[in-house]
Amino acid sequence: MFGYTFHWNQAFRALPQMLDGAVVTLQIAVLSMAIGIVIAITLTVFRLSGVTVLKAVTSTWVEIARNTPALFQIYMAHFGLGAFGIHLSPYIALLAGISFNNAGYLTESFRGALKGIPDTQARAGRSLGMTSLQAFRYIVMPQMLRIAFLPSINQMVWAILMTSLGVTVGMNSDLTGVTQDLNARSFRTFEFFAIAAVIYYAIAKIVTFAARLAAARLFRY
Repeated sequence: MFGYTFHWNQAFRALPQMLDGAVVTLQIAVLSMAIGIVIAITLTVFRLSGVTVLKAVTSTWVEIARNTPALFQIYMAHFGLGAFGIHLSPYIALLAGISFNNAGYLTESFRGALKGIPDTQARAGRSLGMTSLQAFRYIVMPQMLRIAFLPSINQMVWAILMTSLGVTVGMNSDLTGVTQDLNARSFRTFEFFAIAAVIYYAIAKIVTFAARLAAARLFRY
């Protein structure tokens, strides 16, 4: 009817290569979340510090991360920093861009979580002789991470999908990059990208399911 003949066998033969790319995709997503969480916690401490300059750093980071396209952030890491003599590989540029984006959104998630924690708990820690930083580390932060855990899974899924933008800066080892290379050699666009879409969907669903199981076990009490 449309004059297009499907060749699924050719696409399925390349499935091992695509799965290898999916492993790289998941690796970048996990690393970007780990880096993003560390930065987000730091920015949250800055926001709570009361120091104007540190609070300004947090606000600027969050505003840029949340109000500019993730693609621009990856471009700035790969092409923008090159203007200053800093040349990042596609892998590192993609990781840096997604980590920057994750940190901005996670900082806001943590801010929302902090609103659910009574100020009296931090004050109770101070009354026991803790410093402000110790009260945050031992009392506030564990509760903050618990409250923000499930909302952060949405950011993890978003990070997985954002890795597909790496193809725009020459990334060819992740799922989208491998799929693009296979498509360029065979021109079986529909077959390869349909399989890639299913793999992305499966990864997102598995991560979400695993996170909910982990939450059920970790936060039973």
